[in-house]
Amino acid sequence: MRPFYRAYSRLHRGATLGVRGLVRNDAGEILLVEHVFSAGWHLPGGGVERGETTEDAVIRELREEGGVSAVSRPVLLGVHSNHRIFPGDYVVFYRIDAWEPCEPTDHIEIRDRGWFAPDNLPTDTTVSTRRRIAEALDGAERSAHW
Repeated sequence: MRPFYRAYSRLHRGATLGVRGLVRNDAGEILLVEHVFSAGWHLPGGGVERGETTEDAVIRELREEGGVSAVSRPVLLGVHSNHRIFPGDYVVFYRIDAWEPCEPTDHIEIRDRGWFAPDNLPTDTTVSTRRRIAEALDGAERSAHW
């Protein structure tokens, strides 16, 4: 019965899981990336691979997209529903407190990356990215939705 239930669940309850990471430099600036396939500036992140923990995924994505190698364990900030953009999708949001620079390995998906003051983000920073930054840094009310 269990294999049938698992197969049924996979087909009818399909969900995807992604991660995003908040990283600040010594000047208090926030790392943002611009993807080639999605408009605007975003916190770095991406999908969780099969067999990978969400912590491992955010560490990998930060290295690939942002050129950031985590030195400390990621701090969980929240789990958010991303259903308005992609039904069945969830995003796990982390903060990295200690890191060192490394060479980014993703040269295909990322158009640009940069460090920005929280009060001077690019005008096309996504609403979700602005919301997460306000929640993490300004104590804004947390939303269950990405």
